[in-house]
Amino acid sequence: MTERNRAEMTGKVWLVGAGPGDPGLFTLKGKQVLDQADVVVYDALVGQGVLGMIPSAAKKINVGKRASNHIMAQEEINRVLLEEAMQGHRVVRLKGGDPFLFGRGGEELELLCEHQIPFEIIPGITSAVAVPAYNGIPVTHRDFCSSVHIVTGHKRKGEPYNIDFEALVKTKGTLVFLMGIGALEDICTGLMEAGMQPDMPAAVLQQGTTSGQKRIVATISTLKEETERQGVETPAIIVVGQVCILADKFGWYEKKPLAGSKILVTRPKELISAMSERLREQGAEVLELPAIRTEAIEPNPALENCLKRIEKYDWIVFTSPTGVRIFFEQMKGKCDIRRLAGARFAVIGKGTAKELGKWNISPDLMPEVFDGRNLGAALAKAAKPGEWILIPRAALGTEELTEELKRQETKQQELERQETKQPELQPKKLQIEDIATYETRYEASELIDERAEIEAGRIDYAVFTSASTVKGFAEAAAGLDYSAVRAVCIGKQTQAAAEKLGMQTWVAKEATMDAVAELVEHLVRNGSGSL
Repeated sequence: MTERNRAEMTGKVWLVGAGPGDPGLFTLKGKQVLDQADVVVYDALVGQGVLGMIPSAAKKINVGKRASNHIMAQEEINRVLLEEAMQGHRVVRLKGGDPFLFGRGGEELELLCEHQIPFEIIPGITSAVAVPAYNGIPVTHRDFCSSVHIVTGHKRKGEPYNIDFEALVKTKGTLVFLMGIGALEDICTGLMEAGMQPDMPAAVLQQGTTSGQKRIVATISTLKEETERQGVETPAIIVVGQVCILADKFGWYEKKPLAGSKILVTRPKELISAMSERLREQGAEVLELPAIRTEAIEPNPALENCLKRIEKYDWIVFTSPTGVRIFFEQMKGKCDIRRLAGARFAVIGKGTAKELGKWNISPDLMPEVFDGRNLGAALAKAAKPGEWILIPRAALGTEELTEELKRQETKQQELERQETKQPELQPKKLQIEDIATYETRYEASELIDERAEIEAGRIDYAVFTSASTVKGFAEAAAGLDYSAVRAVCIGKQTQAAAEKLGMQTWVAKEATMDAVAELVEHLVRNGSGSL
């Protein structure tokens, strides 16, 4: 192979810092590069919210580096990056925190440089600064210190620390120890033996920026005892310095109404969830898993035939935002949108109306209660005998809408016969064409074990926005005792699907994302009940 051919085949590696856990702290550039990745090599410390951003089409390689528990040795990781890049792939090396702060990023670049593999470094927000900030601890403050020192707390088993504790004490700055919980006693003792006053404020900060965030503030002489009393889980960092006394005064994250809660939201991945953002703004950690994905049916002769004679339809009815999106996408290049001028539009609820509004179309009909039965009843009342109705929707959609349409139509016809006293009267029927435009596929996350999250009690509530997402979750978490799931449902049909599995359920007062979010907030604040 010539050097030119080799250069044309060579890919590129990006060392990307994923931040401390909160997906909102992942950088814009990091997200941009991640979206275009062919291969993602990720660590155990990458937050679940960021893991959820990895493209489904990307090859995912878990190297699981955390403390002394490694799925793959560092040398092996270096080799994987090299091999994937040499195959012409865009490789993202995704690391918790920042890749150059005790992340061994420099070691991973050595082999790439040796083989002339192009690379970029995208810094990440380090837990050494972000986690204290989320706990109300500024790592510097002019009244207390003028420097901050970040130190690895990790040491080889059976060996003494290679840390100059005397030098650290003499700085009189804030000390932040990463990966040091297992050696907390050694660190505290080392600092005191080097001359630090026993009453120096100190803190252990657990799982900062996530629902597991916890703060233990004591002194350097009592921190070990206090940590044992209260208990702590990794990852956690140690902060030593006068700034720790500001934690209660400056603490803000735990004051958010949903702080400490973790909510599972099951939505089609292609739909941007404003509800998830709202819950995050209130302090919840949101685990957004797809559960289902939707795929347009292509080719779709039945829909194409409808588009050829679109003018004949008096009503076009949408039962989901996805139905709206796919219908108009299928129209492109096949049907001029002006041919819809004579049609009226009916939608099942506000979310579907919002999606229709993206095409500058306002619905003519929306039921007061957002479900298929009420939509069918309202449409039967609004439509005139003999009118044509097109319903483009999911292949596995419920028959509730069409059954109610037919039931109401039959009821109306019987009333007409009674009023006219003509039993033989055969009024014109509604002409209903129910066309499947997309299919719903169930899918499980490749990176996050939903069942394990529920069984470990790490999920406070699971939000379901359709019966399909309930079924998708059930397939992804097969074998789970579903009675452990506290399900917040968007409507009665979704609730019925959840209750069939034995889940504990609550249903929103209205079938909207805002109403679901309000119910979640109410439940977290009050423990149980409904609005």
